[in-house]
Amino acid sequence: MTDFDVVVVGAGVTGLTIANRLHAAGRSVLVVEARDRVGGRLLTEDVEGVRLEVGGQWVSPDQTALLALIDELGLEMYARYRAGKSIYIGADGVRRTFEGEQFPVSDTTAAEMERLTKELDRLAAQMDPLVPWEHPDAEQLDRISFAAWLANQTDDAEARDNIGLYIGPAMLTKPAHSFSALSAVLMAASAGGFSHLVDADFILDRRVVGGLQRVPLSLADRLPAGTVHLGEAVTKVEWSEEGATVFTGRGSYRGRDVVMAVPPTLVNRVQYIPALPPVQAQMRQHISFGLVVKLHITYATPFWRDLGLSGTAFSPYALVHEAYDNTNEDIDGETRGTLVGFCSDVKADGILGLDAETRKQKVLECLAGYYGEQALHPVHYYESPWMADEWTVGAFGTSFDIGSLTRYGRHLRAAVGPLQFASSDIAGLGFQHVDGAIRMGEAVAARLLEA
Repeated sequence: MTDFDVVVVGAGVTGLTIANRLHAAGRSVLVVEARDRVGGRLLTEDVEGVRLEVGGQWVSPDQTALLALIDELGLEMYARYRAGKSIYIGADGVRRTFEGEQFPVSDTTAAEMERLTKELDRLAAQMDPLVPWEHPDAEQLDRISFAAWLANQTDDAEARDNIGLYIGPAMLTKPAHSFSALSAVLMAASAGGFSHLVDADFILDRRVVGGLQRVPLSLADRLPAGTVHLGEAVTKVEWSEEGATVFTGRGSYRGRDVVMAVPPTLVNRVQYIPALPPVQAQMRQHISFGLVVKLHITYATPFWRDLGLSGTAFSPYALVHEAYDNTNEDIDGETRGTLVGFCSDVKADGILGLDAETRKQKVLECLAGYYGEQALHPVHYYESPWMADEWTVGAFGTSFDIGSLTRYGRHLRAAVGPLQFASSDIAGLGFQHVDGAIRMGEAVAARLLEA
C-alpha cells in the first residue's frame, strides 16, 4: 500500500483539475481511472480517417472557467460554422428556412415562445445555481414536471414543444414529463439564463483546435509520470475519520482524503466500509443519466453550404431534433463536410431497438428532410456509444427525478469523513458542462488545501 495526501478517483476534467492544483501546492496525489484513457465524457477520436468529437465539444462565452483554463493551457479555438440559413420543421411537417434565433412559426406561437422565454429568464435570475433549493418557488417548481409547468403556462402546443426541446431533448436528454420545472430552471440558470440556451450561436460558439479532449490530455501531461493510473477500476473504499484506502484490481492506495470525481451514478457502484450514510445512498437512487445518440455523418463535401444553408436544423417533431455543421475547420486541406445531430429520450429508445442498418437509414431519411436528397449519401456514419459505455451509460449528464432536487440537493457536495464528491453533474454554473467540471475541481482542491 502506498500513502498519498489525496487519492482522486476519476481522470476526467474534474479529477485532473484537482490533481493539478494539489500537485502545484506541493501535495502528493494519485489519480486512478477505470478507463484506459483520460478525459471521461470528453473523447476526440480518429474513426476510419475522420476526426470526431465523440463526447463534449463546444465552448460558449459564459463558460469563463473553461475559457481561462484553455488560455492557461495554451490551446487555440475556432468558431463554429454558421453562415447561411437555418432549417425548421414545425408541427405541420413543413420545412422552412430562417435567419436569426426566431423559428418561422405563427405570430401567436412566436409570442408565446417569447413570453415563456422571459418567464424562464425571470425564474433563472432568482436562482443561485449552486443552491437551487433556495429558490423562492423551489418547493412548488420541484413538485411539478416541466411538461406540466409548460401546459399550465400556455395552450399553444407548438410553443410548448419548442421551449421543451431546449431543456428536455437538447440538454437533460430526458422527456419533459420526467424532470421537474425546478430542474429546468436550474439548467437555464447554470447557463446564465434561458435566453442563452435558445441561442445556438451563443451556447455552441467555438471549438478547440484538435478537439476538446486536449483539455484533459494537457492537464494529465502536466502531472509527474506515474500520477495517473489507467485501467484501474475502484471496487472498494474503506474509510474512517483519519483517512481512506482505495482498492482496485491491482492494489490499494491510502489517502488522507479521497475524492470521488465521477458522476453520481457511479458513486454507488463502489463498496464503502463502513457504508455511506443513508441519505447519501438514497440520494443517488434518485439521480440518472439522460439518453442521447450523438450522430456524426460525413459527406464528400459540405454540400449544404452550396445551398445557402448553415447546417443548423431544429424540430421537436423529427427523429433528429437538432443538427449542426461540425466540419473540422482546423484541418488543412479538409474538403469533407460533417454534420452532427442528436436523437434523444424516447426517440432514442425507439431507434436503439432497431438493427444498425435500419437505424442508420431512418437517421439519414430524417436528415434528407432537413437538407435534401444529398443527405442520403454520406461517406462515413458514426454513432457515439455513451449509452453503452460501462463507465457512463448515458449522456450528457445526470439530473434528479421530480421532487428530489429539493429533498436531496443540499447533500450533493457534502463530504463524508475523508470522502469528497465532485463532477460537472453537481456544479452550479456550468452544470453538466466542462466549465462546471473545472469549477467543482477548483472548489474541492481549495477546500482540501484550506483543511
